[in-house]
Amino acid sequence: MAVMHDLDWLFAIGTIFFCLSVWGIGANDIANSYATSVSSRTLSLIQAGMLATITEFVGAIALGQGVTETVRSGVFSIDRFKDSPGVMIMAMVVAEFGSSIWLTVCTYFGFPVSTTQSIIGALVGVGIAADLQVKWSWSKNSVSQIVASWGVAPLIAAGFSAFIFLTIRLLVHSRADPLKWALRVLPFYYAITAGILSLFIVISGGHGIPSLEEMGAGKACGIIIGVFAGVWFVSAVFFLPYYYKKLVKEDRRLRFWHIPMGPLLWKENYTLYFPGNPENAVVPDYYQSDLKELSQSSTEQLTTGQQHAGEAGKIEKNQKDNIDPATAADAETDRRRQGELAALDKYAWAHPKRILLTLKFLFTYGVTRDVIHHQSRGLEEIHKRAPVFDNKVEHLWTTAQVCSAMIMSVAHGGNDVSNAIGPFTTEYMTWRSGKTMAKTATPIWIKAVGGIGLGIGEYRNTSPSHRHYCLIVPSHVHSINFKFISGFWTFGYHIMRSLGNRITKHSPTRGYSMELGAAITVLIATQYGLPVSTTQCITGAIVGVALVNYDFKSINWKQLAYIFLGWVLTLPSAGLISGIIMGMALNVPQWGS
Repeated sequence: MAVMHDLDWLFAIGTIFFCLSVWGIGANDIANSYATSVSSRTLSLIQAGMLATITEFVGAIALGQGVTETVRSGVFSIDRFKDSPGVMIMAMVVAEFGSSIWLTVCTYFGFPVSTTQSIIGALVGVGIAADLQVKWSWSKNSVSQIVASWGVAPLIAAGFSAFIFLTIRLLVHSRADPLKWALRVLPFYYAITAGILSLFIVISGGHGIPSLEEMGAGKACGIIIGVFAGVWFVSAVFFLPYYYKKLVKEDRRLRFWHIPMGPLLWKENYTLYFPGNPENAVVPDYYQSDLKELSQSSTEQLTTGQQHAGEAGKIEKNQKDNIDPATAADAETDRRRQGELAALDKYAWAHPKRILLTLKFLFTYGVTRDVIHHQSRGLEEIHKRAPVFDNKVEHLWTTAQVCSAMIMSVAHGGNDVSNAIGPFTTEYMTWRSGKTMAKTATPIWIKAVGGIGLGIGEYRNTSPSHRHYCLIVPSHVHSINFKFISGFWTFGYHIMRSLGNRITKHSPTRGYSMELGAAITVLIATQYGLPVSTTQCITGAIVGVALVNYDFKSINWKQLAYIFLGWVLTLPSAGLISGIIMGMALNVPQWGS
């Protein structure tokens, strides 16, 4: 039972901003894990959203403790709060407030910012305003070490990702028969991906898993090697015959549910259960142009929307630059949904069909956006500088890319959920016990709520246009002023665009290298309790892989500058917001004074 009931109102406010902070991380940061998979056409937005909801939850539960402790007590000393637990709660509430407000603003304007920098900046602002001893010196979990990790982590991620893609390029893409070599080495890449994940699970321990000291080095190595060998065996037995028949023999009837047939597919005459349509293409074209010209009707609608927002006359300029307006697919989707919304007027406000149509609109708004295509001819020229590899080889890496994206998402859930649950855990434990405490175990229900919230979240969007992508929202939306759930599901698509093909051309082998390299970096940081920026890690990984194109012009440096601007503004802005609120709260005039 809680002790500090006189501060129930403050804890309630903290809970609200905890939820808002979790939403902000979900809306802004989950794209870090799945943007490359969606951009390379390996996953759809709906598939990515479903996977994100699961993997973020798993990461928060399994790996979310170490970094949480750093966020809760690593920025400043809490000694001055020992006799003032109420002030401690207020400090954490204000930090959540400053961080969540900044994330809300950035998500609204489409900045893929570092949520880690946001909470650390907010805590620093609180510490300065409260005249606390901020840990600037170089010591364990100090601000200096945290900030240093932000600079080092993107470089490490770029190095890992570049090395992984370089091995694929040398062992497969540069060979005379790349498909044959891809089939030979594919089980190894499956196995190494699984081995890396098992390594960090064994090292992290917890939740029924013995610690590394209890397990012993021999048993730990045996588990990791066993997972590595087991995945290699399963890949060779089940995946190789499937891909051989699908890609080499070009059996167009094969679908992923035929993988369990395994060795049976080596036969000449095999019978397939639930065969696919034999008229479908063997593999998608992963290098088809992302440039999509606006149709006449789409241009007229776009012009009308921009005039309403006071931005008429920018269409031609935007098509030449790398900041493009809404895609033709978005315009077509909005026209269709305008008709759906118009149909609502046929029913009473409480009619079941009206409710179902409204829910359909709300919950599918973001996952039907087009995050791949664009109208920027300048960006198209950048994409053309990326080397084109065999589509069949690229298709072989789609499964591995999904696995690497899931690992990155698990790593993100373990590292970045602490940005929200770190301060809230301190609020909750202090409110419940009446004592100032920072070194306590994070309750499992808090990590569970944080993990689920990363994939869902809430957001309000009634703006007629987006600052950078000029999203056209049907007029019916403005008239009924919808408030809807967005997070990753309905608003994360803006960040997907920023971190996807707008930086460089993506493909499955590239995306796999980016995600795995970034995931390794984040998992290492999580193990050492360093709250690194997953945004910076995946951005560094994207640049690292793009450099293996051996052409600096294959990178959209303007987009990187736009992202970097958001990073630069994050820490001081979040700190300023929290510092001002904390200063006002501590110095508010009292009655009779």
